Amino acid sequence: MSNSSSLAQFLLLAFSDRRELQLLHFWLFLGISLAALLCNGLILSAIACDQHLHTPRDFFLLHLSLTDLGCICTTVPKAMHNSLWNTTAISYTGCAAQLFFFVFLIGTEFSLLTIMCYDRYVAICKPLHYGTLLGSRACAHMAAAAWASGFLTALLHTANTFSLPLCQGNALGQFFCEIPHILKLSCSHSSIRELGLLLFSISLAFVFFIFIVFSYVQIFRAVLRIPSDQGRHKAFSTCLPHLVVVSLFISTGIFSNLKPRSLYSPSLDLALSVLYSVVPPAVNPLIYSLRNQELKDAIRKIITGFFCEKQ
Repeated sequence: MSNSSSLAQFLLLAFSDRRELQLLHFWLFLGISLAALLCNGLILSAIACDQHLHTPRDFFLLHLSLTDLGCICTTVPKAMHNSLWNTTAISYTGCAAQLFFFVFLIGTEFSLLTIMCYDRYVAICKPLHYGTLLGSRACAHMAAAAWASGFLTALLHTANTFSLPLCQGNALGQFFCEIPHILKLSCSHSSIRELGLLLFSISLAFVFFIFIVFSYVQIFRAVLRIPSDQGRHKAFSTCLPHLVVVSLFISTGIFSNLKPRSLYSPSLDLALSVLYSVVPPAVNPLIYSLRNQELKDAIRKIITGFFCEKQ
């Protein structure tokens, strides 16, 4: 294939050549998708309906649930379709759309996780200024900035990636459209431009990561100065879910993209991509609701009310 204009479709990586395993992957992804949709839907409903959850922390959690829903709906349906119908094809336009929305949502999610870290830092280290620094207008501006930054990043990466001539075939070594795997198909030196954009994005993500680490150092120092055990336990409880989600998000993403060449294998790449793109949207709601009693109570009210109406 001489250039990208001649490409009508890409070929995604199949989970297996065996029909039984393809169907197993379909049912597994269906279960994960339904769990993610149910859990994130309950969190969205609880935060929207319960006045006690109209706090900055829960406001950002609502936006995080939206990005999780978007992520699971961007990559999983096409993978399920391919497994069910025993195909690997995705159209050129579909691949571009999938890449755009995935980068958009992942970028927005990382920005939101950084903002949520700032929320915990202000709540624990500067509690007297919490209402001033995280008022409703400030929260709205920060959430809008997170979505806008994700959108701009996705737009630049998508436009730049799909402007490159592709002459190395059309087979992607991934179950969804991802920038590094599309770049492998490029035959142009202009791919350096995209690599430069990737380097800029990675540098920005590294700055966010340093901010998160610095914030948690300050948070832990402040928590350890709390005189009562109950106070320390409560402070740690509000930070632990966020810390677990951030650790899962960053560790799987870093290892997937920066692992040594000696560890490369299609199966490992496939497993890691599932870990950082499919599992977190289903797991994040469970992590955040585990130690948030008000959120659990609100979800319990929604479920109880639903079953009462059915009866």
